[in-house]
Amino acid sequence: MAAGVLLRCWSDAAPSREIVVRVPSVDEYVPGEFFRRELPCIEAVLKEIDEPLECIVIDGYVTLGDPPRDGLGAALWHKLERRVPVVGVAKTKYLGVPQEAFLFRGGSSRPLFVTAAGMTSDEAKRRVLSMAGKYRLPDVLKHVDGVARRGA
Repeated sequence: MAAGVLLRCWSDAAPSREIVVRVPSVDEYVPGEFFRRELPCIEAVLKEIDEPLECIVIDGYVTLGDPPRDGLGAALWHKLERRVPVVGVAKTKYLGVPQEAFLFRGGSSRPLFVTAAGMTSDEAKRRVLSMAGKYRLPDVLKHVDGVARRGA
């Protein structure tokens, strides 16, 4: 099951649309190649969206480590021919993630890790900070996780 939500504005408290897609088969996880399993799921969700997108936010990393290597978000950005910026919001620290990716929200002492392609790191962090919610994880990111788990 793969899910996505659409927002009209970064600060919207609730999505304007929810998308849930059943993905018939998913590749096994291969260390260092997370994108092989997850990218087809994201592509299936994107096929259901007709309107142009300003940006795509994923649960995970766009780039990994320092020096940066391509992660799931970079694979998506390249797949989209670099036409739509991709912002990655990760909850777990990846080895070597640079300090510039750290974002503290909601008074939490634990950061989120924000990486981006197609926009600067500072702009991506400003946008994630502007997302609704008073806790560490923006409300809509918690919401889409629930949508995926429920399957609708």
